[in-house]
Amino acid sequence: MAAAVAAPELRCVGFVGAGRMAEAIAQGLIRAGKVEAQHVLASAPSDRNLCHFRALGCRTTHSNQEVLRSCSLVFLATKPHILPTVLAEVAPVVTSEHTLVSVVAGVSLSTLEELLPPTARVLRVSPNLPCLVQEGAMVMARGRHAGRNDAELLQTLLEACGQCEEVPEAQVDIHTGLSGSGVAFVCAFSEALAEGAIKMGMPSGLAHRIAAQTLLGTAKMLLQKGQHPAQLRTDVCTPGGTTIYGLHALEQGGLRAAAMSAVEAATCRAKELSRK
Repeated sequence: MAAAVAAPELRCVGFVGAGRMAEAIAQGLIRAGKVEAQHVLASAPSDRNLCHFRALGCRTTHSNQEVLRSCSLVFLATKPHILPTVLAEVAPVVTSEHTLVSVVAGVSLSTLEELLPPTARVLRVSPNLPCLVQEGAMVMARGRHAGRNDAELLQTLLEACGQCEEVPEAQVDIHTGLSGSGVAFVCAFSEALAEGAIKMGMPSGLAHRIAAQTLLGTAKMLLQKGQHPAQLRTDVCTPGGTTIYGLHALEQGGLRAAAMSAVEAATCRAKELSRK
């Protein structure tokens, strides 16, 4: 009988905050069959974002405390500046049965633990927008009272949204710079690739589709073969061929230095926001 009771509790997932990232995670869990839509409960102060959860078949409420009373696994997905107010509101109903998962950027585990009951089990997750299509790149870090079982359960669930790895919290801000902000960097590169083809006479729609597919195919090869990017680059690059001429142009434009600087700048900004 105990197992029969435990299973529904694991399937009941709550979201305090109903923005794009919360929706992306919920959608991934539901599409992968990790949780049934009717076992997802989301809260937000207005209906503006809750309608997206209702479209998925989820339950919604305007009460954050109701989410905590109904669900043992709860994602905190508010805006950073309102999180302290929300935590003060829900803290009285947090129990030892809860596992709280923050996807709020720039808020440390120590800050979360200070604002919650002393033994609250808290984890921090840094997701990225491709969770919407179940191809996210995520890292998670454990708080002082979160155990291995909490991390394993969360990792199993989040793999429905893409790749999820446990890291020390110090690497979470780096992940924000690399993968959270990196989505925009990759889009800028994809756009530039396509515009190069447009300049040479290819129709715009076709150029953008091929650029995006090129990025997708290359990423799959890197992940599935476990190759270092330099090896795959060498495989494509024949002596005196088209690729080496193009690579030379990229080097002249400082592509690699610019990409490294972009990740560094985004990471430094993430750390700055964390200190605030």
